[in-house]
Amino acid sequence: MSKGTAKGRADEKVIAVNRKAYHDYFIEEELEAGIQLTGSEIKSIRAGRVNLRDAYARIEDGELWLIGMHVSPWPGASGKHQHDPTRPRKLLVHKHELDYLRGKLEKRGYTLVPLRLVIRRGLAKVDLGLARGKKQYDKREAIAEREARREIERALSPRW
Repeated sequence: MSKGTAKGRADEKVIAVNRKAYHDYFIEEELEAGIQLTGSEIKSIRAGRVNLRDAYARIEDGELWLIGMHVSPWPGASGKHQHDPTRPRKLLVHKHELDYLRGKLEKRGYTLVPLRLVIRRGLAKVDLGLARGKKQYDKREAIAEREARREIERALSPRW
């Protein structure tokens, strides 16, 4: 078993976190989705060679796709078995979840962004967030709030 995480689950290992998503969006709901990968991709992911920064999810032809996630090529794979680092990857969700997401995404201003890539019980999973975009003043407000919290904690902490 791997170590527990911030969520407190002992059976998961966090591979990547999309901190930019929390800065750029209001996350209203979270959803777990499986991800369809090739052999060299899962090896790279387990090694932590992945970037979620500019990734997003989209529904196309009744399927959910993760677009823009960069998985570095695995150095041990031969040329014909190597994967394209930024290829669209199919996400695996139940039909009722897909229908629910389709209804939400039709509303103006909503998007699906990957929040975390984790290995749960040996399988790669993506935690998606149903998100609404933040305006510039919302971002400044969040930064000011975080700074104020730090100042309060600094003032209340015991000085050695």
